[in-house]
Amino acid sequence: MAEFLADYGLFLLKTLTVVAAIVAVMGAAAAAQRRTAHEGLEVEDLNKKYRSLSDSLLKAVSPKDERKRVARERKKRDKAESRKPSGKPRSFVVDFKGDLKASASASLREEVGAILDVATPDDEVIVRLENYGGIVHEHGLAASQLTRVRDRDIPLIVCVDKVAASGGYLMACVASRIVAAPFAVLGSIGVLAQIPNFNRMLDTHGVDFEEVRAGKYKRTVTMFGKNTDEDRAKLKAELEDVHALFKDAVARYRPGLDLGKVATGEHWYGTRALELGLTDELRTSDQLLGERAAERDLYRVEFRIRKTLQKRLMAGVDGAIEKFDAAGWRRRFESRLPR
Repeated sequence: MAEFLADYGLFLLKTLTVVAAIVAVMGAAAAAQRRTAHEGLEVEDLNKKYRSLSDSLLKAVSPKDERKRVARERKKRDKAESRKPSGKPRSFVVDFKGDLKASASASLREEVGAILDVATPDDEVIVRLENYGGIVHEHGLAASQLTRVRDRDIPLIVCVDKVAASGGYLMACVASRIVAAPFAVLGSIGVLAQIPNFNRMLDTHGVDFEEVRAGKYKRTVTMFGKNTDEDRAKLKAELEDVHALFKDAVARYRPGLDLGKVATGEHWYGTRALELGLTDELRTSDQLLGERAAERDLYRVEFRIRKTLQKRLMAGVDGAIEKFDAAGWRRRFESRLPR
């Protein structure tokens, strides 16, 4: 009887675990559906947002008479602004949070297109960039979207509060000006390929791997076959070619850089990056926007893309991989910090 109860309890626990997992997936999918219920461009008046925040604080800490005065002034100001444009130059703010596949490029394409339809050379585009890097051609496309802004002679500022490394720096270097926080990570101008090989394991278990190819270099290094020195040399040559293209892109937009020093695959924190010329100024995006708000009209521009259920579920898998990859970056950085 005790054995029966134990088996039944184990079965019940497994069942509850499966049910909980299904409920969690359905809940995540429903939450994602609510977040992406619509597709289109959203524009937020950041000047108004900042004033609202300061007014709320002032209202909370001020005497009653002062609160009434602030309320009257705010009402008068809002009424005046609704009648006519301020005439100030505009700053269009775009947020780009990167992943391995630079999937935010789809939104960036639409955001840049909308901005270029209305922007003038008196305006500017500010990109708040956070990107650890990833697949070469995906990040090359993302950088090309920012190139569209530069090609129209519209000032482009990239703000790096946390990290712009590898493909992230490929995007950042397009900017007319790079602004980085003192401990932001920049650089990693290099190319990397890591491929596990299971050939010996398959051979141990008596599993043959067959591959038929047309074209000598259709495949070089493989995960399942036996790799040769020629395969490795070819892959190395391909990586060197991509690295050369990477350096050419950086040199085009930041000709003053000493690529011999900075294109080694290393990364640096903001203060050191400034000395090397990887950034132009040490400031956070909050400092920059706070100053801009006094002299310009700030608008945050975001294009939301509606995703299918399959893409939302796959995004969860990609997100887990991204967190693992980011954790590797954090371990590398934290190992250098004093204990």
